[in-house]
Amino acid sequence: MAASPAYGEEKGGSSSLGEPEYGHDPASGGIFSSDYKRHDDLKEMLDSNKDSLKLEAMKRIVAMIARGKNASDLFPAVVKNVACKNIEVKKLVYVYLVRYAEEQQDLALLSISTFQRGLKDPNQLIRASALRVLSSIRVPIIVPIMMLAIKEAASDMSPYVRKTAAHAIPKLYSLDSDQKDQLIEVIEKLLADKTTLVAGSVVMAFEEVCPERIDLIHKNYRKLCNLLIDVEEWGQVVIINMLTRYARTQFLSPNQNESLLEESAEKAFYGSEEEDAKDAKAEVASLAKRKPYVMDPDHRLLLRNTKPLLQSRNAAVVMAVAQLYFHLAPKAEVGVIAKALVRLLRSHSEVQYVVLQNVATMSIKRRGMFEPYLKSFYIRSTDPTQIKILKLEVLTNLANETNISTILREFQTYIRSMDKDFVAATIQAIGRCATNIGKVRDTCLNGLVQLLSNRDELVVAESVVVIKKLLQMQPAQHSEIIKHMAKLTDNIQVPMARASILWLIGEYCEHVPKIAPDVLRKMAKSFTNEEDIVKLQVINLAAKLYLTNSKQSKLLTQYVLNLAKYDQNYDIRDRARFIRQLIVPTEKSGALNKYAKKLFLAQKPAPILESSFKDRDHFQLGSLSHLLNTKAVGYQELPDWPDEAPDPSVRNVEVPEWTKCTSREKRKEKVEKPFYSDSEGESGPTESADSEPESVSEESGSSSSSGSSSSSSDEEEEEEEEEEGSGELEEEEEEEGAKKAKKKKAPQGRKGHAETSSEEASASESSSSGSNSGSEAEAKRRKAPPSSRTGPKEISLLDLDDCDHPPPPQPVPSSSIVSTSLVTDLEGLTLTDTSLAPALLSPTFGAVRTYELLHRMAGEGLSVEYCFSRRPFPGDPHMVAVQIQISNNTDAEVKSLRVSEPKPLSGMRIQEFPEIERLAPGDTASVVMGIDFCDSTQAANFQLCTHTRHFYVSIQPPVGELMAPVFMSENEFKKEQGKLTGMSEITEKLTLPEKCRSDHAIVQQVTSAANVGRVPCGADNEYRFAAKTVTSGSLVLITLERREGTTAQLTVNSEKMVIGTMLVKDIVQALAQ
Repeated sequence: MAASPAYGEEKGGSSSLGEPEYGHDPASGGIFSSDYKRHDDLKEMLDSNKDSLKLEAMKRIVAMIARGKNASDLFPAVVKNVACKNIEVKKLVYVYLVRYAEEQQDLALLSISTFQRGLKDPNQLIRASALRVLSSIRVPIIVPIMMLAIKEAASDMSPYVRKTAAHAIPKLYSLDSDQKDQLIEVIEKLLADKTTLVAGSVVMAFEEVCPERIDLIHKNYRKLCNLLIDVEEWGQVVIINMLTRYARTQFLSPNQNESLLEESAEKAFYGSEEEDAKDAKAEVASLAKRKPYVMDPDHRLLLRNTKPLLQSRNAAVVMAVAQLYFHLAPKAEVGVIAKALVRLLRSHSEVQYVVLQNVATMSIKRRGMFEPYLKSFYIRSTDPTQIKILKLEVLTNLANETNISTILREFQTYIRSMDKDFVAATIQAIGRCATNIGKVRDTCLNGLVQLLSNRDELVVAESVVVIKKLLQMQPAQHSEIIKHMAKLTDNIQVPMARASILWLIGEYCEHVPKIAPDVLRKMAKSFTNEEDIVKLQVINLAAKLYLTNSKQSKLLTQYVLNLAKYDQNYDIRDRARFIRQLIVPTEKSGALNKYAKKLFLAQKPAPILESSFKDRDHFQLGSLSHLLNTKAVGYQELPDWPDEAPDPSVRNVEVPEWTKCTSREKRKEKVEKPFYSDSEGESGPTESADSEPESVSEESGSSSSSGSSSSSSDEEEEEEEEEEGSGELEEEEEEEGAKKAKKKKAPQGRKGHAETSSEEASASESSSSGSNSGSEAEAKRRKAPPSSRTGPKEISLLDLDDCDHPPPPQPVPSSSIVSTSLVTDLEGLTLTDTSLAPALLSPTFGAVRTYELLHRMAGEGLSVEYCFSRRPFPGDPHMVAVQIQISNNTDAEVKSLRVSEPKPLSGMRIQEFPEIERLAPGDTASVVMGIDFCDSTQAANFQLCTHTRHFYVSIQPPVGELMAPVFMSENEFKKEQGKLTGMSEITEKLTLPEKCRSDHAIVQQVTSAANVGRVPCGADNEYRFAAKTVTSGSLVLITLERREGTTAQLTVNSEKMVIGTMLVKDIVQALAQ
């Protein structure tokens, strides 16, 4: 009793009876509080000038929504904060708006301009959230704005925003289906995206908007197959289901010839007549003439790439792969899915239910697949009833002459269960086993007869129903059983069981002539109290006895028919009138009277006990329609296999000539420098925004395993390739000789460029990663002028200043180079202004990685290299300075060297270098050009022109060159780092190699990977660096903390998540070297 007041106070603050209790949550308000006072404190917090109060209010509001409470009346107060500068508050505001924008559409429309501004926000999460809110406002008037936003987001640099654009497509389509054509264009663009993050979402949009446009998949089929393993789990499910339907329309059935041979063999075996035999022989002969089935390589690619997903932790993915194999794989290969499906039976009961539904369907056609796992389908006492019944179904489907004794022993145990529905299902399963396997029929029948003496009426009733079906197969041999069942009519009250006994006695009344009339007498007494189903069988029994034994049953029959004539049920009244006219001859009775005996006592076929899952396989396995056994809304039929294979070339992706290089050719060219043809276009050296920046010393990867790219850059590349192709047609004749020479030696592309076909990708995957890095380094050695070959054999890019290579402007002699660690130590002590930072950190040409822009063979004697000088570009501080070195290796003078027709992506700017009027043979010129990359690693494309030729080239920056060093104190660093937490912080653990454990080595490797300045740090085991992006000036803070032993932790804080992620990857790679 003493605890009661305390409990009352705790709950509501008042323990006296009759007073309302108030929750502690201020957002919940009192039970009888007025509406105008609800959430007043939250509204005040949202209206305050302090971001901390706003953030706290938004956290509480989002918590309310998560608990299912209504917070819609706060919409005006929340929507005002959509323009808040604090990123954390803005994120939570967008979370709230996504939830309530559809309900409060008028208020949401007032803030639509703010959402549109959010689409231009530098933070990718804000851009994505703004698009999500915009697509949640279900008002037809803003459809054009939504369409524009989706189109812009589809070309966004961030894959997360492109994924959100794909999610918005079905929303817009459901709002206005007239936009279908424009949405299909966006879907087509996003399908070309190489990012795994986007793939699943865009395929989902494709399935919702235009599943019939199978032509959109052709060019992306191989890419989707290769990306599948890296897509998120739910994306994998969608892609696999779509590819299943695609494969059914594009490939031939792998089991076609086998099924035809089986059919023809059966006909030849059973056909007794000569004609049948001749037909069978002719069919076999025609099959023999048929060319053998050869699986399409793309069909094999799909099966090969989905097989590893059978080990997925997600049950839906395993189920999707299982249905794909069941519908698409040759019979010999389908067995691999059995083990994976059996593994899922250890999961939750909901998952088991779905899996067992599909296994039950599969086990009818492919019984041998699950036979080794028979014990996995044994029933546990803890299984729910639905699971037990499905396992029974599977066990019955798997029963054959070898394992039937084991299965029947299991069934005997199950009959003793307390679960009555399960017992009834077991008795039916015994009946099915007896029907399917003739040699155990008598055993099953005897077992069922023993169950007739069971105390439980439901067990007896179910046994009667099953015995009735079994007796129809051999009634003459089992008259004793019929007599035994006749005695049960006094005790059994279950209508279905009583009706079954009466039907048996009536059907086989000749076998029990003495018992049948007595049963009719007993049933006539209780006729008025029986259920309708029993009454109908009593009438039938009376009619049959009247026709076979009219002496004993004539009066009883008339009595029963008279009772039925006045029954409340019109079916029974109609049946009685009909039978009276049929069996009792009168003057009015027609010709049918003569045939009454034939009508009632005709030989009836024995019932076939079939599985309820027999015809379910026409639904796609794993679908809702298959589960419900009825066509669900939105279900797409699984297409039939085509008779003739469609053209496989539609899946070929057109790639430039220079990328078509086999692994064998790559091995041959390991000693030679790869070169680009004149027609390579700007797409050659281009790389995706999300993959690592390309450098000569970095590892090379095959196209199938390279980083993913943004769809916008791909489209730009394709357009530019087309323009370049048309421009070069005029010069085709003069280039013909050079092109023939180049085609003999297929050139090797740089890392992760064009999308090769699946065969090339898989064939070259193993060799490309090993050979590319070696061949590039080897070729770089041979590229030096002849005088440098007499020097040391091992020349790396960092040692180029020791060679006789023509130096760039403002070279620093190697003897005067100050060690990087010393420079960075001095930086911490300097009191200079921030504007002097680049001058302090300007590296020498020898310390900078050099990249090839134009090979001398592709440039017909003109070779061009470039490096990032890390000095501010004099014309514009927002541009990255690129130092270009042009060498004339020909015997003729090159005139009018200039940049022409720059084709930067949206937002990029290029400041060309001044025209070089003439370059004498053997001479080298160095120039500087400025490029504003817009904080993106996408390539800047332009033409390098001479007085006779045009060369398409592109410069792609490593992420570390997109920033300039910043000087700050330790306190300033910590303050700024505190602002960039949460999604803006990326952490990676790494192991430092032996040669990279000294302070000097660590600082040197980090500063070589990125253009950053060192920040002084009091701790011995910490290294701090700071920089800002050249274009937007966003801070990038790097912390490397050494832990115990060889481990370390790298942290990068930056608003630009993409840049932060890529920078972490580059620094880890630099430290691991």
